[in-house]
Amino acid sequence: MQLIEKIEEMKNYRKRIKNKGKTIGFVPTLGYLHQGHISLIKRARENCDEVVVSIFVNPLQFGPKEDYQRYPRDLSRDAEICQKEGVDVIFAPSLKEMYPKGYSTFIDMQGNLIQVLEGKFRPGHFKGVTTVLIKLFNIVYPDLSFFGEKDYQQALIVKKMVKDLNLDTKIVLSPTVREKDGLALSSRNSYLTLKERKAASVLYRSLVKAKQAIEKGEKDPERVICLMEDLISKEPLAKIDYIDLVDPLTLERISQIKGDVLAVLAVRIGKVRLIDNMRV
Repeated sequence: MQLIEKIEEMKNYRKRIKNKGKTIGFVPTLGYLHQGHISLIKRARENCDEVVVSIFVNPLQFGPKEDYQRYPRDLSRDAEICQKEGVDVIFAPSLKEMYPKGYSTFIDMQGNLIQVLEGKFRPGHFKGVTTVLIKLFNIVYPDLSFFGEKDYQQALIVKKMVKDLNLDTKIVLSPTVREKDGLALSSRNSYLTLKERKAASVLYRSLVKAKQAIEKGEKDPERVICLMEDLISKEPLAKIDYIDLVDPLTLERISQIKGDVLAVLAVRIGKVRLIDNMRV
């Protein structure tokens, strides 16, 4: 396994792989890898000749009062995981390498996908996500790029960007990986105290409650949202940012439950903000 920190070196490696007619599978991450990331790496390993994992804590996708400075970082730990999983290259550029002095180009997507849910509560977040991803796609030039469904809105936005800009990579989505109590795996889970970790299971339990209500025939999204709110409000450590039922393809709020729907939520457990979703 190679650790590459320079963009030109990564591009040269990619060119050598492409010249041999081999395919590249790409897993972009912020690092501090967990089983969710590992599931993406395994899928990339199964489907591609070469696997590249990027590790870069991208400041553009963090708001001014968010956790950029304290976001967990441990490259040696991540490298051990990647080595074990058969990753060929870790691409871990520095901040200066990705955004040199004078950098001034950004992706500014428009439309509903980027304005609702996380886009509403975290202004500028997706501008940072799409900007760093367009750079990474151009550097790594992957045939397949692997993302998890936990960040469902992000995945839709990335798929839209790839389509709109005619990028030569295919976005492959994998199911959310969960703990035994249902909590979606996230690097931010490491912030939780034992008490907060126990409380955080309420996110998954509320999604299951929504699923059960819908499967029993409930057609009113407001009633389902109320069921979720009632359950979460009983947890003293939880504070709701949003709960919604939306169309899985457009993220538009639905007025009646029919066909596939997506239950989405963002909840703060203490100071830790967690997101999750479930398609029903």
